[in-house]
Amino acid sequence: MSEFDDYSCIQSALQGDDMAFHQLIDHYYLTVERFARQIGVREEDLQDVTQEVFIKVFRFLHKYSRGKFSTWLYSVTLNVSKDYFRKQKREKAKIDKTINSSPETFYTENTDLTDDARILHKSIQILDEKYRVPIALFYFQEASIKEISAIMNLSESTVKTRLKRGKEKLKASLEKGGRMYEREAF
Repeated sequence: MSEFDDYSCIQSALQGDDMAFHQLIDHYYLTVERFARQIGVREEDLQDVTQEVFIKVFRFLHKYSRGKFSTWLYSVTLNVSKDYFRKQKREKAKIDKTINSSPETFYTENTDLTDDARILHKSIQILDEKYRVPIALFYFQEASIKEISAIMNLSESTVKTRLKRGKEKLKASLEKGGRMYEREAF
């Protein structure tokens, strides 16, 4: 099987080749969906967010200029996800105001995850976005510090600091969770 050629596919798509654009979608769909999930998009909204990402890619593909396509795609995914979070927050505020109920959780159980993976996922989801996004990109999407810097429009040193602090916060959260479970057992 030959390696996927982003550049040729993009050039063909820009010239109106629908099949080339569909190849881009097929190649990157799971990557976009996985990243969106890792930065906090709810399971029931993943398909909509992922679809919106590819709509934006279609509309703005002509603005992609250089560098790794996946880096640009992560940026688009991050921006669409931020829009989704803002919309979700507005809708939640309307609901809370209307029915004056307690806040709902944004985490939906994923039955495909092991207990440890579920605990890790929950712990990552409660991190501030400034830590959650670099951790998801670095550890789960295997993006480099340089790529994360480009995606988030931050200096490399800021990305390194956020990764370090995010790992510290994640470790503290997991240790706290571990002690809570130990107490419950006794």
